[in-house]
Amino acid sequence: MYDDDDVLIGVDPATRLPYGVSRYYASLAEHDDPDSDPIAAQYAPREAEGDTSPLESSDPIGDRQYEVTPRLVHHYRDRALILVNDRCATYCRHCFRRHFTGHGAGRLSAGELEKACCYLSDHPEVREILLSGGDPLMHGDEELFALIDRLRTVRDFLIRVCTRMPVVLPSRITESFAQSLSYRLPAWVVIHANHPREITGEFERAVALLLRAGAPVANQAVLLRGVNDDAETLEALFRGLQRNGIRPYYLFQGDLASGTAHFRVPIERGIELMRTLRRRLSGLALPTYAVDLPAGGGKVPIEANLVRTESDRYIFRDANGAERSYPREIER
Repeated sequence: MYDDDDVLIGVDPATRLPYGVSRYYASLAEHDDPDSDPIAAQYAPREAEGDTSPLESSDPIGDRQYEVTPRLVHHYRDRALILVNDRCATYCRHCFRRHFTGHGAGRLSAGELEKACCYLSDHPEVREILLSGGDPLMHGDEELFALIDRLRTVRDFLIRVCTRMPVVLPSRITESFAQSLSYRLPAWVVIHANHPREITGEFERAVALLLRAGAPVANQAVLLRGVNDDAETLEALFRGLQRNGIRPYYLFQGDLASGTAHFRVPIERGIELMRTLRRRLSGLALPTYAVDLPAGGGKVPIEANLVRTESDRYIFRDANGAERSYPREIER
């Protein structure tokens, strides 16, 4: 279990966005300058976060649009997401859920859980539940597993635990946690590593506990300017994940979250990087390069679904075959 002293928390006065970093994760940075260190860039506020454009939103993937009960988001037919709490051990500066995370919503209440269970009972098409937030592992073991057990009284859902703890606070993954998770399979753990420097001995120990418990581990990375937007860094990251038994699942294009333009990489550059990586890596080490389309358009693979490029936008085909646009920004 983590200790509050492990996490430094505050509010960035310039943007009013939550600030927080675990002492462990901060120790991975070589220095505190976010403009030149890929770890510091992910937790240290920058003045550029105050620059927003009409293209951006505090809810860029449309969580609010698909919220069917308080804290339950049903966007895709066979799976739903529960915002378990609004706290993280480290607040990513590129976070796409900044309308929710760290703003005082607190933990999922018993009443909210019951409303979610009632909805899920009436929707048998939902077979998978994603636990996210915030980070669900900011709950203690007893509270988190009680929540999973209550969901399983509705249906034998596949549980997906979406957490950054193995990356930012690996001591949170204990033998006891792994053993308790092993009693609640089928379950996947989906983590968020963006840089090979995050693959430490402590990280590897935490992941090994999860894998020995029988829980597969997958990684969702985000393509971030100044962090991992070169082929060598991404190759080292994906090889390191694969070596540790982690599936490189997605490489996401940066969402249109307010104040994150300085992180976003042009899609053409992302496609170029994927072409380079495809020549270097096996299919087992290569994630899908994808974008979550604005205004709830959904998640689509970029290379397969890009229809055409126009002067000011990219046109994608969504899962239903409809054409949707994503703005083509001027590179800063």
